[in-house]
Amino acid sequence: MRNFSTKFHPQDREEPTSQERKLEEKESIKDDREEEKEEEKEEEEEEEEETRAICEWEFNLSTTVSSSTAGAVSDTLGVIEFDPSDSFVATGGIARKIRIYSLRSLLPQGERSNTASTLLDHASACEFYICTPAKLSSMRWKPGSGGRVLGSGDYDGVVMEYDLERRMPIFERDEHGGRRVWSVDYSHCDPVIGASGSDDGTMQMWDPRCEGGRCVGTVQPSVGRSPVCCVEFNPVAGALIAVGCADRKAYGYDIRRMADPVVVFDGHSKTVTYVRFLDAQMIVSAATDGCLKLWNINDSRVIRTYKGHVNNRNFVGLSVWRNGGLFGCGSENNQVYVYDLRWGEPIWVHGFEPVSRAGREYGFVSSVCWRQVGDESCTLVAGGSDGVLQVFVGKRKPGLIRLSHK
Repeated sequence: MRNFSTKFHPQDREEPTSQERKLEEKESIKDDREEEKEEEKEEEEEEEEETRAICEWEFNLSTTVSSSTAGAVSDTLGVIEFDPSDSFVATGGIARKIRIYSLRSLLPQGERSNTASTLLDHASACEFYICTPAKLSSMRWKPGSGGRVLGSGDYDGVVMEYDLERRMPIFERDEHGGRRVWSVDYSHCDPVIGASGSDDGTMQMWDPRCEGGRCVGTVQPSVGRSPVCCVEFNPVAGALIAVGCADRKAYGYDIRRMADPVVVFDGHSKTVTYVRFLDAQMIVSAATDGCLKLWNINDSRVIRTYKGHVNNRNFVGLSVWRNGGLFGCGSENNQVYVYDLRWGEPIWVHGFEPVSRAGREYGFVSSVCWRQVGDESCTLVAGGSDGVLQVFVGKRKPGLIRLSHK
């Protein structure tokens, strides 16, 4: 009689050995683990996309300030700074003017975000202005002066301080060999120490109490004397000063002994244009590689990289709002970008009006500054290469669970 039980099975099949069974079990476990990992990855990506979709903030354009003078092509706003009381705004740039605005004039309707945008003229909105001998690249309010003294760095390599009540210069320091000063800052300790970074490849610290600003320390971060594009003292705590260079690196120095950097932030592929402290543990850098990077100060580790804006050649500004964990920057596509420190993509983008002038087809957003108050509402001021100033008001959206920034 024919045996049908062997029709579909090889007659010579042997039972697997114990070693073969173990290998099969291992392969099965490995396949299960890989499937679980893929499922977890998909779930994490879905959760991340859902979280990204929940932007906690609603931003609106509150005020636009422009010039009624036709053809004002040389009014690029290179720097915007709020005073220590967050009641006044100073701007400077190519026009060789320091303009001072009160926040009341820039926000005539207050910080209400659901009102129509207000159009103002620089001449009427500005409280007053001071003419400067050169184009300005940097400004900082001097701590301890009650908002009366404003420091600046200019294209001629000179650091100056201006008394805003008397509206005149009271201090001048010319120690960078005529090379452009890109950045100035002041320490937040007593006595106040100033610092400046220049095209001459040095960062110099000086005592503003001495005539001519006696130098108290100089460092040359890069061997090739690459320009120093930004300096910032830690405004939160400690004795650290951060320096950004054209050699694609940022450095941290202990101001008490500056022979060598105590930390080096190496990760950008082009010039580091800005460094800003977020808190005592983290620092943010910007570069012309089109990226922002958040670093751990203790181990110089990159925590996150932020991409979305366009930045290949210009200084487009960088400001951090410490209370809300938000970063603001400009862009060479004439837009202002806001990033939340938790995600690498922008949470909000707003375009300036296109610029069309002789020799310049398109403008760019060249400077930004947050007001450092509150945690449920915020104010961001941005300036363009056409001299236009825009003021944005942000409100935390109601009904959302507040997510931790830690």
